[in-house]
Amino acid sequence: LVYLDGETVSVLLRPSAATMSLDQPQSGAPLMAYFSLGVEHIIFGYDHLLFVLGLCLLVSARNLFQTITAFTVAHSITLALATLGNITLPGPPVEAVIAVSLILLAREALTLMAGGQTLTARMPWLVAFGFGLIHGFGFAGALSDIGLPQNQEAWALLLFNLGVEIGQIMFVLFVFAASWLAVTAVRSSERVIKTAAAYGVGVAGSYWAIERLLSF
Repeated sequence: LVYLDGETVSVLLRPSAATMSLDQPQSGAPLMAYFSLGVEHIIFGYDHLLFVLGLCLLVSARNLFQTITAFTVAHSITLALATLGNITLPGPPVEAVIAVSLILLAREALTLMAGGQTLTARMPWLVAFGFGLIHGFGFAGALSDIGLPQNQEAWALLLFNLGVEIGQIMFVLFVFAASWLAVTAVRSSERVIKTAAAYGVGVAGSYWAIERLLSF
């Protein structure tokens, strides 16, 4: 809100707190709310999570950190360009390419498990960085619907990015824990688990790609 005296107040309304009282003083921008939004956006952004899962299937634990970091750096760059520099791409093509990226990772993972060599397996950070640039525009589309507090845009964006990164780390830890549990407790073959996960990523990506292409 911008009052007649020039004072600006930012309030983030959410389903759990969907109203505000104009006769109560409001102070500062709700910056920490953007950290929570970042965590929630990656946790409930299933296409982004499946991309991270695809990277987990392709990359050894030793190289996973640098690969995830490359993905984070890339989507942070395009998210900043879109929100601060007003450099955007049309939403539907971006969402379609994100879906196609899942199909590519699934195919690469299955090829690697079959004994083949792939570009993603040799240079996973490069593929993660390239598609991370596209995923950043997807994050920007969601963030543009919410908006950023005036004069605090950089801080809000930084906290949103940190939230996304924390959410990714939580998901990677969950994947490792679930995989360990399936192998040790359920006594499933690691190859069977990875194959099933790769097909799951591919099927979801195919469904979303068709759905999003038809929505053009």
